[in-house]
Formats: sequence, structure tokens, C-alpha cells
Amino acid sequence: MELSATQQARRWDRPFWKPIRGKEGVFTYLVLIHLLSVIGLILFPLPSLKVIGMTLLFNGSGHPASWVAYHRLHHAVTDLPEDISSPKQGGFWWAHLRWLYQTEPADKKHWAPELTGGIYRMWGWAETPVILLSIFIGLILGLGWMGFFWMGALRLVYSLHLQCLVNSLTHLGEAKEGDSSINVWWLGPFQLTAWGENWHKNHHTHAGSARLGLRWYQTDIGWYFIWMLEAIGLAHSVKRPRAS
Repeated sequence: MELSATQQARRWDRPFWKPIRGKEGVFTYLVLIHLLSVIGLILFPLPSLKVIGMTLLFNGSGHPASWVAYHRLHHAVTDLPEDISSPKQGGFWWAHLRWLYQTEPADKKHWAPELTGGIYRMWGWAETPVILLSIFIGLILGLGWMGFFWMGALRLVYSLHLQCLVNSLTHLGEAKEGDSSINVWWLGPFQLTAWGENWHKNHHTHAGSARLGLRWYQTDIGWYFIWMLEAIGLAHSVKRPRAS
């Protein structure tokens, strides 16, 4: 059962260094990868091209059901006191990072029941090994300490903050009540690294759509990839924006 903002006693007022019971591991992981990233930048400020050129899928995001549950909960109560990651309620850093280790987990059976059984159970078992693989993949591939830092901690910190900016930066609109999501248009070339997630107002307007960039100038790398998979038959039932 979800706890109301009153029951959680303004969770964003909790000191930032105090994770809630059960989230100590998340807090330790966040501190660890940030510390390793600082060490990596000091020791290897310019990675080799072969390390930069490696692309990996492991970003340490955890069980898919947990993220789907958080996401659906967020959409159900966007920017209301019950929203677990709203900057309107707890401020920028609450929405960006602190909610990860200072809120109760969203109820997966309520918000993402289709992802809690069957083959999806494997993610619960694989979560810890995948995170360890994410951290040590550079060493495993024989790329040395430079590979360890750049393909491990630095890549994980980059992907973490890119995801977190969706909760913080793209919800800094001026709406006094309700949804404050915005489209962040001023990223310039960094739009390519946002994968279309910066068009967050579009996402809230068409929440079921796989396409986030609605105009020709709204770069949406994620949509281009999904469209390609659909074109070659590897994706189906892809939802598009509603006609307006």
C-alpha cells in the first residue's frame, strides 16, 4: 500500500545522508560509484578511443518492475504531495537523487503486476550480478584500470544523472498546481545524449506514446531506434501520439 505524504511526514525534510530502512544498499551504491568516478577522473582524465567506443547496456537501474511501478505512480499523482519524485514538493535535489534512497518502494504488485511473475522473476535474481558486472566490465574485458573507471563508475554516474534529470530538470515548470513538466529545448548537441527524454511535456501529454519528439526539430533518438525495430519486425503494437 502506498503511504501518503502526511504518513511519510514530509520525507524530503529528512537529512540527505539518512536512507530509510531497506534502502541502505541503494545509498551505499550511489556513494560508491560517485567516489570511484572522482578517482577515475583524477587518474584518467582522457580515456582512450577504444574505451570511449565501447557501448554497454548495463546501467545499474535495477529491476524493471520497480522502475515501471515508480513511473506509473508518478504519472498517477504528478507533482502532488503523493508524488515520490517531484521538485515542486521536495526541491531539485530531492527529485534528482534523494528520493531513490529516502522513499518507500512503490508497490510493484499494484503498479506493475504484469512484470512481477513468469520470466520477469529472473530480474530479481540477476539484479546484483548485473550491477557487479556493470562496475567491473572494463576489467573483465581486459581494458585495465582506465576501462574499470570509464566503463564502470563514470558510465554509471553519467547514465544515473541523465535518468535523474528527467525527474528534476524537466519538472521545473511554473504551473502552480498539478503537472509542471516542461520540454527542455536548450540542450543543443546534448540532445543526442538525452534520447528524447528532454521532451518531457510531450511525454506527459501523450503518456502512452513511444514517440516523445513530436516536431521535426525535436530530436528523439529513442524513437528512431524503436521505429527501426518496428520496421524490421522486432517490435509491434508500438503506440504513437494521439491525434490532436
